[in-house]
Amino acid sequence: MTVTLLLGVLVGTLMGLTGAGGGILGVPVLVFGLGWTMQQAAPVALFAMAGAAAIGAIEGFRRKLVRYRAATLMAITGVLMTPLGVRVAHVLPQRWLLAAFAAIMLVVSVRLLAQPAGEAGLESENPGAWARLNPATGRLDWTWTTAVVMSAIGAAAGFLTGALGVGGGFLIVPLLRRFTDISMHGIVATSLMVIALVSTGGIGAAVLHGATLPMEITAMFAGATAAGMVIGRLLGKRLAPVPLQRGFALLLLAVALALLAKAVTAQ
Repeated sequence: MTVTLLLGVLVGTLMGLTGAGGGILGVPVLVFGLGWTMQQAAPVALFAMAGAAAIGAIEGFRRKLVRYRAATLMAITGVLMTPLGVRVAHVLPQRWLLAAFAAIMLVVSVRLLAQPAGEAGLESENPGAWARLNPATGRLDWTWTTAVVMSAIGAAAGFLTGALGVGGGFLIVPLLRRFTDISMHGIVATSLMVIALVSTGGIGAAVLHGATLPMEITAMFAGATAAGMVIGRLLGKRLAPVPLQRGFALLLLAVALALLAKAVTAQ
């Protein structure tokens, strides 16, 4: 019980500090901390991610940062893709799932380490954005290009949510930053809404494919993650963003290498 609570607080705190990016650690901490398989860990991690992300999304709504139309479209395409991801997760051997998860974590950690110092907190006008805000209204211009960009991002996040039990913030945030000119605060808030909705869809898809959630452990882990999210938000106001980003990247790198080692020895 204590281990579950500590793991939940750890993941939630990292989510609060990194703008949902810490959700990528939900599955690994359950795999290593409780000795579960990825198929067992994924729906429990998603349950916790959905609750913690909802807290952040509500805060974003309160501050009028959420691009709710874009988030809704991403969530719809994401939920439609989660069953395919769940199906893939039940077909692939455990070692391949572990290796795939490790590979994604390596990519995320390398991207964070390679990011120029100070860039993490910058707002960018992004003149090459495919989906752009209307200067007159402050809202997205809904063209076919905008719709395709949002749909594709949501679909990719949904597939990975179903396959690996990740919230998808590590994918949604950089893609929105690359293809839109939404402010970073708006991107994070919008991402949290998508994560909350798509993670909920992922839980449903997993249950339909025979997954079971141990309710006591799930409730404890989810509650601890939500509490950690609040703690992380408070701590984030006191910590410098660049060292925080570097430290998080190194943590991801270490966990990725540990997952690779586990994949080599998995049956």
